[in-house]
Amino acid sequence: MGTGFRVVAFDLDDTLAVSKSQIDPRMAKLLSQLLDATTVCIISGGRYEQFTAQVLDHLELSPAALRRLHLMPTCGTRYYRWDTRWVEIYAEDFSDADKARVIAALREGATALGLWEEKPWGEIIEDRGSQITFSALGQQAPPAAKYAWDPDGSKKQRLRAYVAERLPDLEVRAGGSTSVDITRKGIDKAYGMRKLMDFLDLTPADVVFVGDRLDEGGNDYPVRSTGIECVPVEGWPETADYVEKLLATPGALAPLADTHS
Repeated sequence: MGTGFRVVAFDLDDTLAVSKSQIDPRMAKLLSQLLDATTVCIISGGRYEQFTAQVLDHLELSPAALRRLHLMPTCGTRYYRWDTRWVEIYAEDFSDADKARVIAALREGATALGLWEEKPWGEIIEDRGSQITFSALGQQAPPAAKYAWDPDGSKKQRLRAYVAERLPDLEVRAGGSTSVDITRKGIDKAYGMRKLMDFLDLTPADVVFVGDRLDEGGNDYPVRSTGIECVPVEGWPETADYVEKLLATPGALAPLADTHS
């Protein structure tokens, strides 16, 4: 375990919470305690509204704690900070032409590979502005169905490879349990974490990242290239255990000067 982390960064689905579900009270309490001690970033393939429904609506935070919380939806292609409300700092949106190419490639690939679901729970392909996300069973699929769909990740990887071959100028990565995320080239979670370090004037040694998809091809994997210490987990209880250890270890966390302006 590192020492003196000034930022603890987390993936969301299957790291802080069950996929598309609200944060557990234990994890919510630990996250609040962590925000009393240091700065926290949540960076996830989900859109901003998902952050609100899964996490923000279930935390009671002071204005000072809110300023220490940084949100990076859609794999860091967007960045929000608190200033009496959540303010968008940047957004790396697709052009309309690129959106059309991505959607066509995803639909073609899923159909060709036998992965297109005829009766999904909600949208299969979602335009998140700066990211297009394919969710094999639909955006509102229940967690149990999602976890059972592709337990070894092979279906996602086949679709990711199919789309990546046809869109070599874009970033294509396996996302959550049933998803594939596409962003502009070079705009991934590594990009987001580097932008955060630039904004906060930090080095990789100041940051630790916790995620469930740090395997090659996963949408957390790019963070490894930044030099940030990465902690792989399998589900939010492992994350909660890790946060408890951080909070209990003298010197493991260091406060970050309030850079809010």
